[in-house]
Amino acid sequence: QVQLVESGGGLVQPGGSLRLSCAASRSISTFDVMGWYRQAPGKQRELVASISSGGTRNYADSVKGRATMSRDNAKNTLLLQVDSLKPEDTAVYYCHGWRFGSDYWGQGTQVTVSS
Repeated sequence: QVQLVESGGGLVQPGGSLRLSCAASRSISTFDVMGWYRQAPGKQRELVASISSGGTRNYADSVKGRATMSRDNAKNTLLLQVDSLKPEDTAVYYCHGWRFGSDYWGQGTQVTVSS
């Protein structure tokens, strides 16, 4: 059973930064793709950023230039940092992984951007 566990959410002021972590129960080098999605109230889940096993990164236009995703292979952890946060970044953020033909999701972590 593969588990993905997010951490790092919370309340952040506009203009601030957030750093999310996703700890995987399997080596993240065995995932074909990993990424972060988010879902705001009343909206569909959307891709924030993804990284392939080869290291190719893809960022949503809404966070491009503000987000940085990285991998810590030694700790089997996927990291996401988003700077210059806006109220519209408020959402539940989910870690996602695609491995050997199966989808895996974390339980989500709430990020609220508000003064």
